[in-house]
Amino acid sequence: MLEPVDMSLWNGRVDEGSATKSCRWHQQVAPLGETSQAAGIALLGVACDEGVRRNQGRVGAAAGPDAIRRALASQVWHGQRTLYDAGNLRCKKNDLEALQQEQAKLVKKLLDQGHFPLLLGGGHEIAYGSFLGLAQHLTASNSEGPIGIINFDAHFDLRQAAVPTSGTPFLQMAEYCRAGEIPFHYCCLGISKPANSATLFAQAAQLNVSYRLDSELNSWQFTQVEELLTRFIAPCRAIYLSIDLDVLPAATAPGVSAPAARGVALPELEHLLAFIRSTAQARLRLAEIAECNPDYDIDGRTARVAARLCHQLIHDHS
Repeated sequence: MLEPVDMSLWNGRVDEGSATKSCRWHQQVAPLGETSQAAGIALLGVACDEGVRRNQGRVGAAAGPDAIRRALASQVWHGQRTLYDAGNLRCKKNDLEALQQEQAKLVKKLLDQGHFPLLLGGGHEIAYGSFLGLAQHLTASNSEGPIGIINFDAHFDLRQAAVPTSGTPFLQMAEYCRAGEIPFHYCCLGISKPANSATLFAQAAQLNVSYRLDSELNSWQFTQVEELLTRFIAPCRAIYLSIDLDVLPAATAPGVSAPAARGVALPELEHLLAFIRSTAQARLRLAEIAECNPDYDIDGRTARVAARLCHQLIHDHS
């Protein structure tokens, strides 16, 4: 169920001269209404951690979207496009399956209206609804070429399970592609070898997944990773970018379902995000930041990192 936009979350300091060059996010954002509005950046919270619960992880990420909004509120705004808050989609009665379908409809609607959706999670089970919405939008537009799925994550999230969880969304995407006889084009960066079983590596190989381990995403290895990304992005009609905050070291992002013992350092992540944006350009149609769990977020570090990543994504899409 989509809840009304809570604009009380958007508050913070107001700088002298804020009407010109010192505007902050809380001064820029406006609620996204039902009527037609100019295309812009649309924030959509998915307040759900039912998939994390089913996957036996640390629940609490349902409060993540509002924690990220609070961290965003006082950041200085450097964008040019209009910024909207589309509200929070909440999982009711533990019905994750219904949530994913409703999320897909909302994402498709935002894309149909010309917005760039930036989703705030929420457990990583939100990924399937994001992908499905983009796929439905592209089907309606008769676009050709595969959807490029780029996921920064310590986990493949290709688990076999009786019901959807936070560990299954990319397998759900693979099954959707198989049913529709379309390519499953998936690249996962930041994989933790101790956190993924041999079965998951075999599943990734069977599905022809491109991936790099967390230990292979150091600055001195950027050339090889950028070559991989260039080849991956080249045939794509659209790029869907997912960032699971558990790809970062636990000291940087403690407020996640499964904190990383090693992870990918924030400067390396930011560099690769910038490379993806510059390579994909207008084909980057949708992004999300998942797994912000305020219950375990020491000093609000994870929410602040998520807000910084939003800044990077928004700024370069403006």
